[in-house]
Amino acid sequence: MHAPIERHLAIAGTFNVRDLGGYPVPGGATHWRRILRADGLHRLDGNGIAELKGLGVATVIDLRRDEELETHPNPLRLEPGIDYRQISLFEELAPSAMTAADLLYDLYLQALSSRRDRIVEVLSAIADAPEGIVLFHCTAGKDRTGLIAALLLGLAGVEHDVIVADYALTKERLAPAIEGFVADAVARGVDVEALRPLLACEPETMAATLAHLADRYGSVETYLLDSGLDPATIGRLRARLSEIA
Repeated sequence: MHAPIERHLAIAGTFNVRDLGGYPVPGGATHWRRILRADGLHRLDGNGIAELKGLGVATVIDLRRDEELETHPNPLRLEPGIDYRQISLFEELAPSAMTAADLLYDLYLQALSSRRDRIVEVLSAIADAPEGIVLFHCTAGKDRTGLIAALLLGLAGVEHDVIVADYALTKERLAPAIEGFVADAVARGVDVEALRPLLACEPETMAATLAHLADRYGSVETYLLDSGLDPATIGRLRARLSEIA
């Protein structure tokens, strides 16, 4: 009898490395050990790097800004055997400037509207990655990572409630790391009380984001086509995600 495949991967130096496999889609399920989502990798030591490479991670897509890389460099950037890409997903978006009742919902909608080129770049990089596991990440593995994960799962045909549940898993995974984020923010002179709403990971936020996509575009696929992702790339993404291309 085979042991169940674990969704959360306890990699030394991380809190929130998770597999996007095993989610039901029409006619099957998303593939295990094809695509991983993660929080910051800057705490990885030699053991953590060896664990990821041992799993088969061959491509790393870093969604953080340049200034984040300067203060917390990615140890996989120059690692032999790793194809490393940095694609700053939320560049020029300032969560502190959002005014909606749900700041993160406002942020996600602005990203979907104004960062289409980067979203297409990220998804194309995943579709065209060499053989092996693709891992994409930001700092907490929550917002930039959560949005890309939702688009991938939606494109694969995963039901909205399952995508929302995947998003919400971050809340429990990050609980031990929250005070570390707060301490880091204090050291950088950030207003902690203004920061705390941005550390949330409520299912309602992702549910509202998916509802917006459905209402505005009809589907994730239509949104991505409208954003410039070509049908052939969508086919390659689906083939990497699941057996249903």
